[in-house]
Amino acid sequence: MLVVSDLHVRYGKVSAVTDIGLTVEPGRITLVLGANGAGKSTTLRTIAGLVEPTAGSIELDGESLLGVKAHRVVKRGISLVPEGRQVFASPSVAENLRIGGYSSNPEKRTRNTELAYDLFPILRERKDGPAGLLSGGEQQMLAFGRGLMSDPKYIMMDEPSMGLAPAIVDTVMGSVREIADRGLGVLMVEQNAEAGLLVADDVVVVNRGESVFSGSAEEARSHSSVVSAFLGEEALGA
Repeated sequence: MLVVSDLHVRYGKVSAVTDIGLTVEPGRITLVLGANGAGKSTTLRTIAGLVEPTAGSIELDGESLLGVKAHRVVKRGISLVPEGRQVFASPSVAENLRIGGYSSNPEKRTRNTELAYDLFPILRERKDGPAGLLSGGEQQMLAFGRGLMSDPKYIMMDEPSMGLAPAIVDTVMGSVREIADRGLGVLMVEQNAEAGLLVADDVVVVNRGESVFSGSAEEARSHSSVVSAFLGEEALGA
């Protein structure tokens, strides 16, 4: 289990995160909702070891991750799919996947490459072509596949639907659900609350760097403040 408690993060004199707590369990999707600047991406980057917290705790299966360098966090079993996909445009799809598996042994790289191709058959079809020629949705699938290459127990996703057409969003969210159904814990930051709530198991709402709601997705969908803030007032009467 991935557990974050009382997390605080500062950038110089500015507080980006003041009190965030969340839990991610294997096989479940924890969705983090909040306005821009609420501290969502900072939380993911802190868990990943890219930002040092000023207070709080981060534990993976009972062991602290505080002070653990980013490449060690990956080896411990947590990968991050960054906002904007950030695939390497010139290298092929297969080469992008190999880059994601740099920390794994050859046996795991082979196994996880096949997992990525099984989850996203289009990647197998395009494996020898430049990643930059993939569509936005296909690049997001490649980013997911690359995140799986390190053989993680938990995978964090930052805005996976950003910039995608509505029809593609459904496909991408279905892929997130399938990844979780294979036993991985998923921590997902997503601006498209409606799409995220359709696949999430648990929800954390963040406001100005602080957790203000934590519960099941069903509870979030019926919680008036969550619904009005992220789905709109009209959804209250739905």
